[in-house]
Amino acid sequence: MPATAPLLLGDEPGSFPHSVLAERHPAIIRQVREAFPYGPDRRRALDALLVSCTEGAIEPLPADAHDRDRWGAWGLDTYAGRSWFDVPWLWSESYFYRCLLEAVGHFAPGPWQGIDPFRPDKLAELDSARTDEELAALDGLADLTADEQDRALLHGSLWGNRADLGFRLSAGTSDTPAAVPALVADDSDTLWSLLPPSGAGTLYLIADNAGRELVPDLLLVSRLLAGSRVERAVLHVKPHPYYVSDATPADVLDALRRLTAAPGAAATHGRRLWQALTDGRLTVRAHPFSCGPLPYAEMPDDLRAEFASATVTIVKGDLNYRRLVGDRLWAPTTPFADLTGHFPGPVAALRTLKSDVICGLDTRTVTALDAAEGPRWRTGGTHALIQVRA
Repeated sequence: MPATAPLLLGDEPGSFPHSVLAERHPAIIRQVREAFPYGPDRRRALDALLVSCTEGAIEPLPADAHDRDRWGAWGLDTYAGRSWFDVPWLWSESYFYRCLLEAVGHFAPGPWQGIDPFRPDKLAELDSARTDEELAALDGLADLTADEQDRALLHGSLWGNRADLGFRLSAGTSDTPAAVPALVADDSDTLWSLLPPSGAGTLYLIADNAGRELVPDLLLVSRLLAGSRVERAVLHVKPHPYYVSDATPADVLDALRRLTAAPGAAATHGRRLWQALTDGRLTVRAHPFSCGPLPYAEMPDDLRAEFASATVTIVKGDLNYRRLVGDRLWAPTTPFADLTGHFPGPVAALRTLKSDVICGLDTRTVTALDAAEGPRWRTGGTHALIQVRA
C-alpha cells in the first residue's frame, strides 16, 4: 500500500468538496422542496436541514429511526455535533442524503413513505427525446463484428449519459485534442481477457446513476449475456434514493420498461434482460452498505463473500470509484492495483472524472492534462477511465 494521502474534507473554501456542501446541497433541498406538494411539517423539516447543513452541526437521527444503530456504527456517534465541513467529505455527503430522506418522510408511516424525492427528474430524463436518439443508435451496431459491438457497448456504459459518444468505436474520435485524451486510462484489453467469449463466469456490476446512465449499463449486461461472455450477472443498486440520481430497484424496472417499449434493437435488449431476470441469469441486489458512507475496504463480510465469487466486478461511476480506491487526494500516478488490493476478486472501474480522486495514470498523461486544463480535468466529466486489477 502507498503512504496514506489526505482525506478529502469540505473545509477549504473554493475547493470542489466545499462547493458541493455549501452550494449543491442547498440547491438540492430547494429542488426537492418544489418537486412535491409537501405539507407544512415536511417543508419545515427541509428548511431546518437547509440551515443545519450550511450553518449548523451534524445532528443524530431520531431515536426511532430504523437504521440509527447502523449509522452509529458508520460514524454518526463520532461525528454528531461537528460541522458538516469538518468531517470526511464522503461521510458528510452520504449523511446529507440520509437526512434529506428523513425530512421528506421517506421512511416514516404516512403518505410520503417510500416516495422517491428525485423521481420526477429521473423519469423526465428517461422519457426524453435524447434517450430516444440513443436507443435508436443501437440499430446501427448490427453491422459490426461481435468484438466491435462489445467495445461500443462498453464505451456506452463508460460515458453514461454521453452514450452517443460511446457508440463511436473509439474515444479518439471525439473533438478532444490528442495531447489531452478523453480516455485517460484504458485497461479494456485486460477486462476482455477476464470475460472471454463462451465464458461461464459471473459478472457483478455495481451501478451508479439511473435514467440515461443506467440504460447503457443494462445494455452492456445484455450484450455480455447474449455473447456468452458471462453465464450470470448480478446488478447492485441502492436500496433507497441516494445522491439524487443513483439507481434503485424501481429505477431498474423503469429502465427495462423503457427498453421493451422502444422499437428495434432496444426492445430486443429489453426482452432479453426481462427474461434473464425471470430465469435467474440476472439478479438485482440492493445491499444497505451501498448507501453507506464508508469505502469498500470496510465492506461487511457478506458483501465481501459475494464479490469474491465474481469473475469480475465492474464498479461504475465517480462515487463508487471514490469508495473503491479511498476518498483521498492520492498522487494521480499512484498505482490502481495498490489501492484496490483490498477488494475480494478482480475489479474494473468505469468512470467519468467528476471529483478530485484519481489514481493509476502515467506521468505523461498527468502532465499533459495539467498543462492543458489545470485542475478542471479532474472534476468536469470530460474525461474517463477504464482501470482493471485482475
